[in-house]
Amino acid sequence: MPRETAQAAFWNRVARGYAAMPMRNPEAWEETLARVTAQLSPGDHVLELGCGTGSTALRLAPRVAAYTATDDAAEMVALTTARGADTHGLHPLHARPGDGSLPPGPFDAVLAFNLLHLLPDLPAALAEAHALLKPGGLLITKTPCLGGRYRVLWPLVAALRLFGKAPPLRFLTPRTLEGAITAAGFTIEARADLPRRPPSRFLVARRS
Repeated sequence: MPRETAQAAFWNRVARGYAAMPMRNPEAWEETLARVTAQLSPGDHVLELGCGTGSTALRLAPRVAAYTATDDAAEMVALTTARGADTHGLHPLHARPGDGSLPPGPFDAVLAFNLLHLLPDLPAALAEAHALLKPGGLLITKTPCLGGRYRVLWPLVAALRLFGKAPPLRFLTPRTLEGAITAAGFTIEARADLPRRPPSRFLVARRS
């Protein structure tokens, strides 16, 4: 079982309250799900990194052969397990990139939603995702990009972190995010901002 990181400690503490909150932008989430579904096949084996409360996993798991939903926070995995007890093909797992706890694969697709800006070592996590994919497999992500002009939000985020109301995060731009993904050996095939402001960059990238 992974040791508790600073990120996991934050999400373990807020998990129940986070699960009870209404979704901020359901329209963007539904469009994201539609775009992801279009990339998946019924026979696929899928790995999700940072599954959170399992909302996305519950919608996507019945559409594929096997769906492993992982999270760094044990409380999030417990929520996903409870919510997905009757969901075909769903396998919740307490695991994260970087410490050898992720299942070996290979997978047809690796998914990461609202996660990459939170990782302490983004290049290492992307390299691990690349290694877990079959040749030609897909990395599908959506990442808040708060770099560039949105760095004006940094004082607010810093204050929230000081009072334990926000986790550590990176202020990525769409360009730096895409650069990191291509440097890890992926070719980006599709992109969109869901929502556009501030941008949450949706990417479909194929293992080269």
